[in-house]
Amino acid sequence: MKIEYDKEADAAYIYMVEDIGNGEAVKTIQLNDNIILDFNSEGKLLGIEILDASKILNNEVLLQSQSK
Repeated sequence: MKIEYDKEADAAYIYMVEDIGNGEAVKTIQLNDNIILDFNSEGKLLGIEILDASKILNNEVLLQSQSK
């Protein structure tokens, strides 16, 4: 698992797999205004997008993430 954080967009992406290929995420579920889940064709969770990440995630998590 790895986390990427885009400070300018205040968005984080949590990768549940090593890499997500182009077009691999075929189903997206928006849980609420800030959390979006990406799944592959087999229903496996690929990643989680978090908008307004600085308001949702712990600062320590954001500091340890890979910045975009």
